Amino acid sequence: MNGIRVRTSVLGLALLAGFSAPGTGAAAADTALAPTVEEQRLDKAVPQEILEHSGFDTVAPEFTHALERAHSYAQARRIVVREGTALWRRAVDRAQGRGPAGGDLSRDDDRPLYWARLGMTREVRVWEPEFGVTDGQRAALLSELEMTSRGQSSIRYPHEKGLKRILVTGFDPFTLDRDIRISNPSGAIALALDGTVIQTADGPARIETAMFPVRWADFAEGTVERALRPYLPKVDLFTTVSQGRVGRFDVERTNGAWRGGYPDNENVSRTETVPVTDPASQPQWTSTTLPYKAIVAANTGRFPVYDHTEVTEIPAGGTDPVVRPDGPTAGSAARAGGGGNYLSNEIAYRATLLRDRLGLHDSLPGGHIHTPVLQFGTGNTDPATGTITDPEFVRNRVDIIAQVRAMVTVAMDSSLVH
Repeated sequence: MNGIRVRTSVLGLALLAGFSAPGTGAAAADTALAPTVEEQRLDKAVPQEILEHSGFDTVAPEFTHALERAHSYAQARRIVVREGTALWRRAVDRAQGRGPAGGDLSRDDDRPLYWARLGMTREVRVWEPEFGVTDGQRAALLSELEMTSRGQSSIRYPHEKGLKRILVTGFDPFTLDRDIRISNPSGAIALALDGTVIQTADGPARIETAMFPVRWADFAEGTVERALRPYLPKVDLFTTVSQGRVGRFDVERTNGAWRGGYPDNENVSRTETVPVTDPASQPQWTSTTLPYKAIVAANTGRFPVYDHTEVTEIPAGGTDPVVRPDGPTAGSAARAGGGGNYLSNEIAYRATLLRDRLGLHDSLPGGHIHTPVLQFGTGNTDPATGTITDPEFVRNRVDIIAQVRAMVTVAMDSSLVH
């Protein structure tokens, strides 16, 4: 994610008092929440245009009607799980050419999912049912909606003999206040590859994917570990993916335990050591176990691919940050991994730390890939006057998706050899 330094989700606490419906037993506090910074962007012209041109403008209204028909918290929870799962499946199907396109927006576009999800989370946040919901129940509904609509609860590997298993993750769009039109190629990759099968030197491999928010708070609350822990012991390879530098792919060699403070999608900043469980055993650095030499050497597409080794550290006994082109030195404190000190570095750090804590460092290839920045075409670079898409924008995204598929295939083949 641009190798830069990004916020946590602060739920707005403008509380509107509500009352429990008669006959519901103990009174349940019904306190609606104000829409978040992320959700407030939804009413701008660009998000509405993206939703309209993809057919996803019906998602939030239909979800609202379904939620209004709930007569209990249990029923509301079932609706949230069903509709969140349906949104993920609809986005994947659209990206992979199944069902109606719903409009003239390119099928490979990740943005309809992002903005439709925000319409749904905003509805849950402001929803005030007659039967009342507690703060804890509302938070649980939001959590269910996040997990299901991001594919985190839909990861399924068939029990087929000889079938290899690959896990790939992506991110939401970010830096939306700089350009609200932005798309994240890693999210498009997740939609395009979910449930697909690639052919490796040792037979078929199934790819399952999930997406993550660009919010510091969610990461501190363990969303990455909750989503990945059940699957890392069962997969043959994993890679987290995010948007990185202009015109190039990077296989990040080293990840650092430091948050650099760049604002996230809620405009929150965090500058601190990456918060994890058991901090006493927390390393300053983790490393990729992807076969980076093979990935870099292969002809996977039109963008160059680099083995990226640079980090920023405070050397042992020192006080000032130092850039190291060839990785960290012994005893140093992290200030930026190869992928910077934003949430792209953090997901790489968390995923590889989880790999290591599960005792899989020597047996599970895994790490992080940064994609090229997804750029609009010449003449369409001004957010104030530009269009939401153009042919070069689509071509760049389609080529990035195809190249990641090829890189994953190379990584799987090389891992099988070694």
